Amino acid sequence: MGQTNATSWRGFVLLGFSNFGELQLLFFALFLSLYLVTLTSNIFIIIVIRLDSHLHMPMYLFLSFLSFSETCYTLGIIPRMLSGLILGDQAISYLGCAAQMFFSASWACTNCFLLAVMGYDRYVAICAPLYYASRMNSILCAQLIGISFLSGYLFGLGMTLIIFHLQFCSSHEIQHFFCDTPPVLSLACGDTDLSEIGILILSLLVLLVSFFFITISYAFILASILRIPSTEGKKKTFSTCASHLTVVIVHYGCASFMYLKPKASYSLERDQLIAVTYTVVTPLLNPIVYSLRNRAVQTALRKAFQGRLLGKG
Repeated sequence: MGQTNATSWRGFVLLGFSNFGELQLLFFALFLSLYLVTLTSNIFIIIVIRLDSHLHMPMYLFLSFLSFSETCYTLGIIPRMLSGLILGDQAISYLGCAAQMFFSASWACTNCFLLAVMGYDRYVAICAPLYYASRMNSILCAQLIGISFLSGYLFGLGMTLIIFHLQFCSSHEIQHFFCDTPPVLSLACGDTDLSEIGILILSLLVLLVSFFFITISYAFILASILRIPSTEGKKKTFSTCASHLTVVIVHYGCASFMYLKPKASYSLERDQLIAVTYTVVTPLLNPIVYSLRNRAVQTALRKAFQGRLLGKG
């Protein structure tokens, strides 16, 4: 490989699902349907929480920002993926690929931090209910949200800089439907061990540190629930955490499988399936889980559909 080949090409080609042949049209219809439902559901959740005064609580404030973050995450990935399913292989510029990686990584990291914040909110609500209003005040909530978004952007920037300071070989075909870190890293020339370690460290910091805080929160929550004498009381208290816990398990399960593994274990078919789950299914999970399991959200949605919140006038 000459130095020219490594530096002259300033773009990539997203192969996407090109190896699935005639199934691409089926995938297009399926993913488009899921995406429209995801987009509509998350936007609807944001609007309902904003308009219903009964949902003006920290828990639902964090949920609305999680829905916003998930919506932004999908906007940077899925529309291009859908166009690739229709038009075939897609060229993307060097800067375009870097931008897509930065925004997708930033929003993904932000989601992790917001889930950790939501875990802390549940801890205060269950373990210190008398102090909930004073502790989870508007200033602290704004600070936690701001820190989550700022941290997400910084980690996303770090991952992007680690990948794009490398030189890329003559092969510029990305075996994926978006510029994710593992498939782009696999195209780099020379020794990428330090870059791989850097990405792994950042991924560990995001996933394990945020998951550690979630685990600690739920350890205290579980201890508090076990002290409740009645079985009905235990079920009722745990039900307030069930939605969050479900989203955490799916979100961290997929993210850990994608990013906490060495470059050599990258597999096109398997990792694309996990990536589809992470980019298409998980963002849809939030509004569905919280709508099905949360009575306050259910009530607000019923009121919205009845025209008490939306469509009046």
